[in-house]
Amino acid sequence: MMERDMKRMLLLLMIVCYAAISKAQYKPVELGSTLKFTIKNLGFDVGGVFTGFEGSINFDPQNVAGSNFDVAINASTVNTDNSLRDEHLRGENYFDIKDYPKIRLVSGKVAVLNKSGMYQLTGVLTMKGKAKQVSFPFSATPVDDGYIFKGAFKVNRKDFGIGGTSTIADELEVAINVTVKKG
Repeated sequence: MMERDMKRMLLLLMIVCYAAISKAQYKPVELGSTLKFTIKNLGFDVGGVFTGFEGSINFDPQNVAGSNFDVAINASTVNTDNSLRDEHLRGENYFDIKDYPKIRLVSGKVAVLNKSGMYQLTGVLTMKGKAKQVSFPFSATPVDDGYIFKGAFKVNRKDFGIGGTSTIADELEVAINVTVKKG
């Protein structure tokens, strides 16, 4: 009787380990990935991009509730096609890259929005040491050995202590287009 229980326990342990190993693990790929932002400054749209993607993504369209994202970008990579403005944005009043080198997004919940490949991510965005909840829809398009995730959301820069009382708008839009591959 005890030997049978041990075999069952061993089989259960093997099943649990296989499920953990077989869970899709992905890493962001720099090539083909963009994180763009747009904000108004004196009524004109000003845009820029970040690079330096890193992190891990567990995504399984068959088990969306078990999926999770923990990704970051390098704040020093901010690029608005204006080197003086970029240096200003890297400074203490904006991204303060010396003290806060990463901008991070960690999911709390991933859910299916509808059957056409749309999902909803709810998680915590951390910039400049301040964490705020964000929620946004995204698509997941399968590609060779991975996915392309696309989504967009709005964020209030003042919630993160970015920009002080400058002439830029409080709200900015962030558009994510990230390619991930099995890692």
